[in-house]
Amino acid sequence: MTAPALELSGLRKSFGATQIIRGVDLAIPKGERHAVIGPNGAGKSTLFHLISGRYQPSAGSVRLRGEDITGMAPQLINRRGLSRSFQVTNIFPRLSVWENVRCATLWAMGYKYSFWRNIERLADARQRTEQILGEINLLDRWKVPAGVLTYAEQRALEIGLTIAGNADVLLLDEPTAGMSHAETELVVALIRKVSENRTLLMIEHDMSVVFGLADRISVLVYGELLATDTPERVKANAAVQQAYLGLEVS
Repeated sequence: MTAPALELSGLRKSFGATQIIRGVDLAIPKGERHAVIGPNGAGKSTLFHLISGRYQPSAGSVRLRGEDITGMAPQLINRRGLSRSFQVTNIFPRLSVWENVRCATLWAMGYKYSFWRNIERLADARQRTEQILGEINLLDRWKVPAGVLTYAEQRALEIGLTIAGNADVLLLDEPTAGMSHAETELVVALIRKVSENRTLLMIEHDMSVVFGLADRISVLVYGELLATDTPERVKANAAVQQAYLGLEVS
């Protein structure tokens, strides 16, 4: 039997006497697009921090493709094939779009710190950078400083940085937050494209995005999973409607 791409078992996180994550159990099979929803303060970002290594859990475990990664440093988890984005866009604004993506590809391709290597001669890194820019529809913007991109383009660039290291498990934290309807449609199409043949776990508040993208949805309320099911069943779940969705999906 194939191990889940990502498996959380009894995961807990407390800050002093305050319990934020209260025993989360979740298995996400390879290739699934999975959304985590819930009200503000439910613990969604904390859950991502635990999975990606930014926080150490108080109890429980995180397994990536069957390997226990609980408590590992974020960079070690990343090198095992799990990458994440954040609510606040993290890019190098003064570097060009090309330089941003190339920086992200170098370590994954085995090019570590070297002051004497001419980076412009690395044909494989150049090819990989071009490929990613094509995937995220920014190839024609390759010379532009990342800081002057539109907000939607910056989010697309961050998704490019997320996939640059050949990660096959992606964590996207509110990828469409603050976008117009037109921008959201573009980014959703991009997420659908880059998550093909990858496993996706995302936090998202836009229900049209969630129900349009996710194979399954988990509802997190006060640090506990209220439900995990298909979009149709989650939408029809009375307890979910009462706790979170309400009239938005009635």
